[in-house]
Amino acid sequence: MQDQDTKLRGPAIWALVITGAASFMAALDNLVVTTALPSIREDLGGKLEDLEWTVNAYTLTFAVLLMFGAALGDRFGRRRLFIAGMTVFTGASAAAALSPGIDALIAARAVQGVGAAIMMPLSLTLLTVAVPAARRGMALGIYGALTGLAVASGPLIGGSLTEHISWQWIFWLNVPIGLALIPLSRLRLAESTAPQAKLDVPGTLLISGGLFGIVYGLVNANAHGWTSLPVLSALLVGTALVAGFVHHGFHNANPVLPMRLFRDRGFFGINMASLLMFVGMFGSIFLLSQFLQGVLGYSPTEAGLRMLPWTGMPMIAAPISGILSDRIGSRPVVVAGLALQAVGLGWFAMILSTDVSYAAQLPALIISGIGMGLFFAPASNALMSTVAPADQGKAAGANSALREVGGALGVAVLASVFSAQGGYQSGQSFTDGTVPALWIGGAVVAVAAALALLLPGRDKEKARATAGRAAEAAEAAAAADVSDAPAKVAV
Repeated sequence: MQDQDTKLRGPAIWALVITGAASFMAALDNLVVTTALPSIREDLGGKLEDLEWTVNAYTLTFAVLLMFGAALGDRFGRRRLFIAGMTVFTGASAAAALSPGIDALIAARAVQGVGAAIMMPLSLTLLTVAVPAARRGMALGIYGALTGLAVASGPLIGGSLTEHISWQWIFWLNVPIGLALIPLSRLRLAESTAPQAKLDVPGTLLISGGLFGIVYGLVNANAHGWTSLPVLSALLVGTALVAGFVHHGFHNANPVLPMRLFRDRGFFGINMASLLMFVGMFGSIFLLSQFLQGVLGYSPTEAGLRMLPWTGMPMIAAPISGILSDRIGSRPVVVAGLALQAVGLGWFAMILSTDVSYAAQLPALIISGIGMGLFFAPASNALMSTVAPADQGKAAGANSALREVGGALGVAVLASVFSAQGGYQSGQSFTDGTVPALWIGGAVVAVAAALALLLPGRDKEKARATAGRAAEAAEAAAAADVSDAPAKVAV
């Protein structure tokens, strides 16, 4: 047994390094551009709507193609498609850095989202396959720490690079990392597929079109109004297409996302909790990063540094949460993480003022950071424990897509609350708008904590993991029998 553990250790570490780095890059590019927008406008020009699309183009393509990326990996090979996605993402990053105008930058950002949509869900599946079940919690803890840190530290990294070098370096940063990961992925990751995987073209078109319509409506609602014809049409058509996708998932023989998975209360609970977590977190970070700069007068780098107790805490808490989830189960760790995140946002809402001291903010930053760190790793572990091995690629794609949609929804909804209650006219006006938005963000995350109670307990989670390992062994044995059959016939 010791020899077997030794053999597994090397491939598992390589898988963690490669998938963790890829996930970090893809998650980082969600928010890394936000603090660079003034410099981009100065260099490339463009109207406010053009600058918004430098953020939204990535979010849209990322969200709507995640399901398709996961399905392609299941069908044609997860490592192969992971490398293809990494190649597209790296090339698009270089194109973004070299953009001569705002339209070219928007196009490059959209292509970046395509690459990220392919490699992000497959990174989680490849890691899950490579790591033994007994060590999966710790590995997913580190993976979750990197992903959570990337999401939260995007404004800090973007602001620092823009302030001290140039905005182009927020994209150049991806290029050497991508060029290193592409050959490493070919040499160090094992190929895997889902048995008898088939592409569901109608389902893919329905969910891609539906998510595109909903996300497009959400990200444009503040600029054009919730009842404007483009926004209302996009939301209605998108909702209709998603409803068609749900119907298709119940009645098609091989859907891209089998709706039967949502009959499992654990799968339903962790996916809804993930969506609501990102609603509250994304929307709150979007507003708080602006509050620190626009109201308290910090530079982008100074604001990012002061948020480090929040953004850096996942590096400490997430690996610990992975170990805890192995010992006591994922449910209590996930619920505790979401509850602490909700408390942290509520704390911010209570103390926020135009002259609030950093000392008063520090407890909220620390509590929010611990909550975020406790959530990511056990959530990934819980997700994979609710599905059979053959469905893990689909599950990862669905969960990632829901998180992205949650992020877009959070920014749109909390920004709408902010606009209704305040604005940019003065520091007091900004504070007046931010406080009710934070209360809503905290309430949404609290609902996510309640939904996480639907996750199975430790004993049931362990039983499912054991059944999953048995299924993997049976599938491997069946594949070996099939490969040996021609030889037996020949003899």
